[in-house]
Amino acid sequence: MRVNWNYIKLIIVLLATSFLYAFASHRNSKRLVPEVKVQFDDESEPFVTREAVNKLLIQKEGAPTKSTKEKLALKEMEAQVNTHPLIKSAEVFVKMNGALGVAVQQRKPIARVNDSISFYIGTEGEVMPLSSNFSARVPLVVGVSKADAKEVHKLITFIKDDVFLEKHIVGIEKNRAGDYVLSPRIYDYKIVLGKVEQLTLKFNNYKAFYKKAQNDKTLKNYNWITLKYDNQVVCTKKEQ
Repeated sequence: MRVNWNYIKLIIVLLATSFLYAFASHRNSKRLVPEVKVQFDDESEPFVTREAVNKLLIQKEGAPTKSTKEKLALKEMEAQVNTHPLIKSAEVFVKMNGALGVAVQQRKPIARVNDSISFYIGTEGEVMPLSSNFSARVPLVVGVSKADAKEVHKLITFIKDDVFLEKHIVGIEKNRAGDYVLSPRIYDYKIVLGKVEQLTLKFNNYKAFYKKAQNDKTLKNYNWITLKYDNQVVCTKKEQ
């Protein structure tokens, strides 16, 4: 009987390959995670430190670098990182070299509330705690609470989306009557907006008034410019 050496060689190669693969897999399973690489979507505003993320990654077995890949509870670690109030989302994964990768997207503030309790208001109207690591340069708001976050978000977003208003308005306050009062950058009068409603109409009226008063050079004469009444701009002049 003729022996098919090609067939035997193929079997030997397959067995050797399987053995080497099994040996490498077993060896890799015993290797500890070499390092943790945390990457932020925006490095210019580091509200969260890498140290804070690393602490959130610690498992029952200890730090990730004291564990093997097979013992990493990736979903649990990801869920733990996402509990941080300044983190919008995080993805935890194992890289090709065996390192643990963490991709972090931070929340972004659009306003800072300065009151008895200070906090940020985020891009989706969420309440964010202040960061001890970084202070954002965003508009300041006073006289509001966490319950006002959604309407402040609506007002701030409207202002930010308007080229004139974004440069013009520098301060926002909610007074005891529940009216929002705005401070312009240049002049010392106050703008009484009222409730956060009919914003397009109110600000269009203000822009028309501002343009005319600027041409007349009378803006410096006013203490209060009130927009809260139906389709009107009511002004109060300074006492002579």
